[in-house]
Amino acid sequence: MIQHNSGMTGKSQKQGMAPGTVMYTGERKLEQVSLYQYRYQAESLQEQTLEPDHIALPAPGEKLWINIEGLHDTTLIEHLGDAFNLHPLTQEDIASIHQRPKLELYDSYIYVVLRMIYIDKTGSIANEQLSLVLGENFVLSFQEIHGDVFDPIRKRLQNSQSRLRNLGSDFLFYALIDVLVDAYFGVLENIGDQLEDLEEEIIEANSKQIMTQLRTLRHELLVLRKGIWPVRDVINAMMRDAPGLLSKDVQLYLRDVHDHGVQATDGLESLRELQASLHDFYLSQLSYRMNEVMKVLTIISTIFIPLSFLVGVYGMNFDHMPELHWLFSYPGLWFIMISIAIGMLIYFWRKDWF
Repeated sequence: MIQHNSGMTGKSQKQGMAPGTVMYTGERKLEQVSLYQYRYQAESLQEQTLEPDHIALPAPGEKLWINIEGLHDTTLIEHLGDAFNLHPLTQEDIASIHQRPKLELYDSYIYVVLRMIYIDKTGSIANEQLSLVLGENFVLSFQEIHGDVFDPIRKRLQNSQSRLRNLGSDFLFYALIDVLVDAYFGVLENIGDQLEDLEEEIIEANSKQIMTQLRTLRHELLVLRKGIWPVRDVINAMMRDAPGLLSKDVQLYLRDVHDHGVQATDGLESLRELQASLHDFYLSQLSYRMNEVMKVLTIISTIFIPLSFLVGVYGMNFDHMPELHWLFSYPGLWFIMISIAIGMLIYFWRKDWF
């Protein structure tokens, strides 16, 4: 299940504070913030865990990627902001999670907020905010927890012949967004498989858990919609309004990412329609099964109405009832009742009522 928090509690705590105040608005999910540095150029790559005191700008001709895991240390965010000349509003947005995906353009860098949604190692759907900063020769990525979808990027960086090593930092920026959008398809496929399994369960059985599962999937799809839908607008804005930090080649690649975002959105809407149709189908199946039960009970009641009438008549305590003194009155009454019951069953069967 997707863990989702509206974040209103943290936002309410910021009420009245000056713009640019860096305050973490989420729940602390990590004990310690981790920084991973990748300094590279065509002929070299340096990977290492970075200490906050050892942050340094890239040298001429060198590209730098720093990935930060954990957003609760606002002092570190401010330190990084000062080192890379990030606007106070950008620093504030990095620590303010549960934002809508967006793009903000500054004079010397691009700031993007996206939702990183993927299947984690436990098979659950992880959903966290990812902030990306693209500078002239550096990329900063800020995420809430350990684990992400960037392992393919790290492997490609190890290949000295890869485009990541030979092109600018804007290509790394594009590649991070591309692999993030591609991860949406795995999540959508996972939910699609769950919906197919639920469809079979609805047809084969009447489980009380089905409605709970449908409601859970509806909530997950709603959370996904909030994270995936705006991605198209963000990428489109980057292609249209981004300054010279994005080369023409990278803008061409962004068109492909935009296309993937459109496909993910279409797939999401298809799953939402499938979930809604399964919900209606489940309710119709419940009504159908209820009608079948009522039909059986009605048939049984109809058969016993004349039998109850006969039993009631001959159960009266009158002295002058000649049939009570006949020798074969008891077996005769049984014969009449059984004949009525069988006759009614045959009639119902010919009417195809059961």
